[in-house]
Amino acid sequence: MGRKFIVGGNWKCNGTVDEVKKIVSTLNAGDVPSGNVVEVVVSPPFVFLPLVKSSLRTDFHVAAQNCWVKKGGAFTGEISAEMLLNLEVPWVILGHSERRALLNESNEFVGEKVAYALSKGLKVIACVGETLEQRESGSTMEVVAAQTKAIADKISDWTNVVLAYEPVWAIGTGKVATPDQAQEVHSELRSWLQAHISPEVAASTRIMYGGSVSGANCKELAAKPDVDGFLVGGASLKPEFIDIIKSAEVKKC
Repeated sequence: MGRKFIVGGNWKCNGTVDEVKKIVSTLNAGDVPSGNVVEVVVSPPFVFLPLVKSSLRTDFHVAAQNCWVKKGGAFTGEISAEMLLNLEVPWVILGHSERRALLNESNEFVGEKVAYALSKGLKVIACVGETLEQRESGSTMEVVAAQTKAIADKISDWTNVVLAYEPVWAIGTGKVATPDQAQEVHSELRSWLQAHISPEVAASTRIMYGGSVSGANCKELAAKPDVDGFLVGGASLKPEFIDIIKSAEVKKC
């Protein structure tokens, strides 16, 4: 069973109404492969979700950049999974390294958030990845496995989970894991899923790569057998995001 390529655009904390309209206009005009070849998900800041959802082409989907770990209530500043469902937002990004580092979200907390979002019917892009210090100390897989295990401990159905491997040292730095480095971690992560979850989950779960993906390097990365897509940051705000979506065609070769 082939894994459909998936490209996500994480707009992070960027944009004005006019800028968002311009980005959506560029996406709507983009000549990209069909939905049979690539799944596209864009993730604007919460305040722009209704605007993007109402104006974005119907073959692209929207995602929230986060959601709360339980039902809404007295949690000032948080957004619940139920609210996203009410807005008909089908996807959410959870466990991004910026939230892990800046807001001290632990592996266990991320695992709980993933489980709750899935239980409400959301699809989840769950992020994992190591820092430069962890890579240089040789503990990349230990870190990524622990992050993945915290999710696995809380869920039993992986159908609506996409993993995003994002080496923290490559996010927004201009540094990018070489295609071989990305493939190595993706392959080892898939092996971990096979050993600790099931061969079926390992074969079917998509693993995206994120970390300074650009129009210049996307085709070489996409050609790797265990790279099933990209979670794109800065480049998702630019016209080159269309080129990154097109890299899915490499998988047809």
